[in-house]
Amino acid sequence: MTLEDVEAAAARLQGLAVRTPLLLQPGLLQGPQDVYVKAENLQRTGAFKFRGAFNTLAQMKDSDPGRVITSSSGNHGQAVAAAGQILGIPVTVVMPTNAIQAKVDAVKRYGGRVVFAGTSSLKREAEARRIGDGEGGTVIGSFDDARIIAGQGTAGLEILEHLPETDLILVPVGGGGLISGIAVAAKALRPSVEVIGVEPEGAADARDSLRSGSRVTWDRIDTIADGLRTSSVGRLNFEIIRRLVDDILVVSEDEIQAAMRYLAFSAKLTIEPSGAVAFAAVLAGRLQKIYRTTVVLLSGGNVDPTAYAQIIGTQVTGRS
Repeated sequence: MTLEDVEAAAARLQGLAVRTPLLLQPGLLQGPQDVYVKAENLQRTGAFKFRGAFNTLAQMKDSDPGRVITSSSGNHGQAVAAAGQILGIPVTVVMPTNAIQAKVDAVKRYGGRVVFAGTSSLKREAEARRIGDGEGGTVIGSFDDARIIAGQGTAGLEILEHLPETDLILVPVGGGGLISGIAVAAKALRPSVEVIGVEPEGAADARDSLRSGSRVTWDRIDTIADGLRTSSVGRLNFEIIRRLVDDILVVSEDEIQAAMRYLAFSAKLTIEPSGAVAFAAVLAGRLQKIYRTTVVLLSGGNVDPTAYAQIIGTQVTGRS
């Protein structure tokens, strides 16, 4: 993976992916510290995933992949379905039985076929392979793929183009596609920039992997952040993380919800739990250094309406 791979992905995405804004959050930290959020909730399909999905399918189209099969808790599936709709490629998405209904509906709205399998990422991946073997077609992953990583890395290109003085980029971590892509792009453009991941405490396999020096798999995942419920980071992703990522922090479920409330009322942004994880680290005071310019990835806004109303309502009513 190189900067040139990410730049090639940016060229494929030109005119299709949204160059999402960097929004300053004034007064969030004391002293000479600026915090910006990159609002990927405003990306096509409501999350950063469209970047990697379209970059992947665009490179597959000329080889006639047949049906594309993938597994997803929601955002990747929507993105692949949308990319397939644009490119004329049929898509099947294997989703968990406890998937958020709004995400299931969105996959179908973009023309994707939905199949359900278990609640773990490992079961979804196994079912995708079974469908590919039985029905034919091409199985693609959601993060452990150089084409996916390069596409997600375009968010890092945009950050450094808009704010070349950026000192820190905070990124939510699930399978590792977003953080590995951003790390490749950002470190090539500005070697001094720090790239730090953030995970929920109930799904902290990437933190454990980075600290142990080898990939760790968690058998049980428990977090409101449904987009980060992966059992382990990808192999290619981990090699990049181990080489280029500076640290991985962990936040609690309460801190994630507090970040969602802050973003709703102070930034006027609707962010799903997975998308609020990195911002939660800032709000909870997890940063150990002073950074002049910090950019926080808000990775998506595809939140279940009922759950969102309950979370936001705790501030309105004063419930804890």
